[in-house]
Formats: sequence, structure tokens, C-alpha cells
Amino acid sequence: MNSLKHELTNGKKNLGIWGIGYIGYSSMANFAKNGVKCLGTDIVKDVVNNVNRGKIAIPNMEYWLGFDVQPLAAAGLMRATVNWHELISSNTGVHLICIPTEKGGDPYDDILIDVVKKLCVYKDLDCENPPLIIVESTITPNKVDDLVIPLFEKEGLTVGKDILLGVAPRRDWFVSPEKSLKVLPRVVGGTTPETTNLMVEVLSIVCDTLLRATDHRHAALVKSIENAYRHVEIALANQLTLAYPDINMTEVLTLVGTKWNIGTYHPSFGTGGYCIPLAPKYVLLGTKNPEYLSILKTALHSDMEMPTRVVESLKKRGITKVGVLGLAYKGDLKVDILSPTIRIVAGLKRSGISVKVHDPYYTDEEIRRIAETESFSFPEGLQEFEAVVIVADHMHYRFTPQNVVVSNIGNCRLILDNTGVWNHIPFKGIEYHEAGDKGWL
Repeated sequence: MNSLKHELTNGKKNLGIWGIGYIGYSSMANFAKNGVKCLGTDIVKDVVNNVNRGKIAIPNMEYWLGFDVQPLAAAGLMRATVNWHELISSNTGVHLICIPTEKGGDPYDDILIDVVKKLCVYKDLDCENPPLIIVESTITPNKVDDLVIPLFEKEGLTVGKDILLGVAPRRDWFVSPEKSLKVLPRVVGGTTPETTNLMVEVLSIVCDTLLRATDHRHAALVKSIENAYRHVEIALANQLTLAYPDINMTEVLTLVGTKWNIGTYHPSFGTGGYCIPLAPKYVLLGTKNPEYLSILKTALHSDMEMPTRVVESLKKRGITKVGVLGLAYKGDLKVDILSPTIRIVAGLKRSGISVKVHDPYYTDEEIRRIAETESFSFPEGLQEFEAVVIVADHMHYRFTPQNVVVSNIGNCRLILDNTGVWNHIPFKGIEYHEAGDKGWL
């Protein structure tokens, strides 16, 4: 009898992917590169069309992947559809759930519920072997037991028998090719030991190192806790800049990070994205004893306050016109979830301060819809602002020639730089601060 891994790599079984964003697309591409026929589904028609054309529409994804996907699409190894029914087949041996589990800055279950209900259609199929369902999205530790399994059981499907279910959250860092799906150690856990073993077998097609957790709940908790650790440490870095405003805390923390067992943390305008700012919420929602996790609650509050402190600093300095560079929370990603920019813009508008946003990865219409303000051109548009706030360290900003920046920023009197994108430029007559340096707020 052929193993599931062999059936996938020899084309007898297909792999289905629910959601074709950063996680889903990269999973599809890596499995396809290893000879697995992949069929993805997404509600956005343009996303589906781009997959079928072999076009990567996600910024810098090809750089992160390190290979061309067009031959894979042309060979039929990468295909997508808006009709999710096509994924429900006895030929689909594995399903990867890669859907958003966040909305409005909080954990969100509706899409997960929708996908699980659709997978319940398997009750009407006669399959030789039960399908393996792997949740790659980040979820609260109790979500499988309290939500997913009951949904399957309600439709008469027994998890571990009719459906094989496990959790294997992704750790990839989509701005560093060396931190990829292939090379990063990955934690996996199934609802049964046999399911865990099968998950390891399947994921070994694309992952070099797989670490078995005791079960699905342990695997889910690992992802949330590792990001909660980082969130607390980032919050401490920001609190230190407030406690010692007359000290260059960025320098201090860089030196602190030279100790062998301590990471290097940079003060900032606040965290963003799907992982770090949400991780404490996943951990808190998954426990019966949240009162013991007061440190996470404090970190959440502190983090959410940082954009407001940036706004207050601009008000205190009498700034009336602000240009923000970067709608994304992080350089060279098109991810605006919980971006500090959104909160900074909202705060400036409430304070009567004129603000516009530029981001090379977003259209003018997207900026208007997401940030609820107008866009401007870069670098020539910088001339209209009294202050420039650099949120995302896009290469587009970092590698703009120094003379071009200086010649277009002459009317500016203040620059607040989240990560030090322009800390190498000797500005004259302009107050420049990298987040965390002396007096930056």
C-alpha cells in the first residue's frame, strides 16, 4: 500500500488549499515545486486568476520563494478556483486551512467555521481513506476542541476516523528567504498520535525539520506563546524609552542584545501584523485562568498606546501637516493588519492635523479605503509636509539616494523614523529621531 506522501508526489492524490494569501500561496508553491498537484480556493477572483496565470501578485513573494512559479502553473501543479466544491473530492488527500483568523484586531472564527462546514460535505463521499486536514492558520489553543471537532461531529463525522485533523502553524518570515517554509523548524500536532505521524510524513515533502508536539492543543499553544514572548519584550523596549526619555534607549538595547542569552529589541511606534499583536489575545482566550497572565494584558495596553504617543508628540511640537511613509506595518510586505499607521492617521485626524500616506505596494484607492486619508507621491510629495513619519522600512525608502531625499524634504522640520531607515542621512535644519533615541517623543 502506497503512503500518502507517495500518493501526493506521484500525482495519485491532490492537495487542497483554503485561502491563497501569504501562507496559502507559499504552501501551494512549495508543494507544487516538489511535484504535488495543488488546487487552491479563494473568494477573490483576481487572486484565483493570478494563480492560474502563474503570476505572483503578492509583493516580493518570488524573492522569498526563490523560484519561478510559472512553469508550475503551466504544468497544472498550481491551480485555483472560486468554486470550493472542486476541493471536496476523494482525490484530495490533504487539505491545508490557511484562512484569516483575525478581524478588527481580535481573533475571529467565522471564516474557520465556514471552511469546516464546507469540509463536512465529506460525509456524503465514499473515500478509501479519510482526508487529512491541517490547520496552518494561527488559532487559540482550545479552538479545535471547542469549535472544530464539534462541527464535524454534528454532521456525523468522527475526528480520528472519518476525518484526520491536526495543527501545524507557520513560522515563516516573509522578508527573509533564509527564514522559509523549508528551513525553519516546524511544530506539528494531531488529534491522535497516528495523525501526527501522517502530518509529519506529508509536511516532510516541503519542510526539513518537523517537531512533534503531544497533540493539536500543544502545537497551537506553541505558536501563540512564542509570539507572546516577543510581544512582551517589545512592549518592555517601548516602556523603557518612556521611563528614560533622556537616554538613547535604542543604543542601550543594542548593547543589551550583545549578551549571549538576550535578543535585540528596537523601540517602535507599536507592533502590527497577524502574529505578534494578536498572540497575547490567543493565549488569553485559550486559558481558564487569565488572571495569572496580567503581564500579557499590560503588554497589549502598552503596545496599543504607542501610536497615540506618536500623535501626542507631533501635537506637542506644533506640527500641522504630516506625511506618513508606509501603510504596511513592516517593510516590503503588503500587510496592513493592525499597522501603527492606521492608528496614527486616525489620531492625527481627530486632532485636526492634516495627514497623507504613501506606500509603494498600495494603490491610491487602497490607501483611501484602508487608512481613510489621501495618498501622496514619493519623493517629490514630501515637500508639502512639516513632519514625516516613517513607519515601514520599505527598500523603496531605504535605498532612495540621499541627495534625492534631502532635495525633496526641505520644508520639513521633523522626521520620526520607526526603524532608522534614514539614520545615515546628515539632515541639516531638521530634527531627526529614530524611535527610541533621546527625546524622540
